[in-house]
Amino acid sequence: MGSPTGVDERSAAVIAGIEALAPRWMLHLPSSTLRAVVAHFLAKDGRDGFRIVPIPREEEGIGILSGLALAGTPALLLIQDNGIGNLLTALNTFPAPYHLPLLVLVTRRGGLGEYNSMIHQFSERAEAILDAAGARWFQLDGRTPVERWADTIVRANEFARTTHRPIFVLLNLMGG
Repeated sequence: MGSPTGVDERSAAVIAGIEALAPRWMLHLPSSTLRAVVAHFLAKDGRDGFRIVPIPREEEGIGILSGLALAGTPALLLIQDNGIGNLLTALNTFPAPYHLPLLVLVTRRGGLGEYNSMIHQFSERAEAILDAAGARWFQLDGRTPVERWADTIVRANEFARTTHRPIFVLLNLMGG
């Protein structure tokens, strides 16, 4: 896999996975850990019908993503794990009970390499929070060879379509 110039290996794998999906829309919350991924897709905004749109809050992203799913428009949401709590009501009152296939890519914070001390408290519990909400998730971190990341993102999207439910992929771009 050829990495975009100046992009770390993990971000390049995420970019490759998203490119393979060929979404028409990407919704995202601005984040320093997503800088390389977002920059790659910002450069494509407006070309060939592709749009990348910043959102102010995670639950608004779930609402917009749900509408795009209902319209049959390929799309995904890109957020940080410390925003999972914000989207739970929206997730469990609309796309989950109505069986909408959504793909949400979630960057991990709070682990090895984390520089912000206030973020650990919530981020360390991301998996438990998703489990308690009944959400299905997959983890991509140091235990998964980076060569498998792009394919796992594609397979997670297929899984969302097959199971007719929201699927989360937790991405550790910071190491660990």
